[in-house]
Amino acid sequence: MKMPVTDAVITAILGYGVVFIGLVLLMCAILIMGKVMTAKKAAPAAASTAAPAPAPKADIPAAPGTAGEVKLFDVPDKEAAMVMAIVADKMGKPLNELRFKSIKEVK
Repeated sequence: MKMPVTDAVITAILGYGVVFIGLVLLMCAILIMGKVMTAKKAAPAAASTAAPAPAPKADIPAAPGTAGEVKLFDVPDKEAAMVMAIVADKMGKPLNELRFKSIKEVK
């Protein structure tokens, strides 16, 4: 059975239109899910920043050659020291020339 050219063109346009609309709907669904996931991540972070800060420690002068304090989040001191040593070794710099602001375990 032969199809006239006009019917073939209309069928092709409808096929492309359906695929294009499907891609647009998929893009919208991905964008919405991205917004939902970032909102869920931001909510606990905002709650944790609102928590009262612990009492400030006594001002102890830093040792010569140190770059300040490191905030540790769910990381034992021993593991943090290993991470800092590995980074310093891979970068080929002495540890006292690097500054670590925080170390957090990614779960």
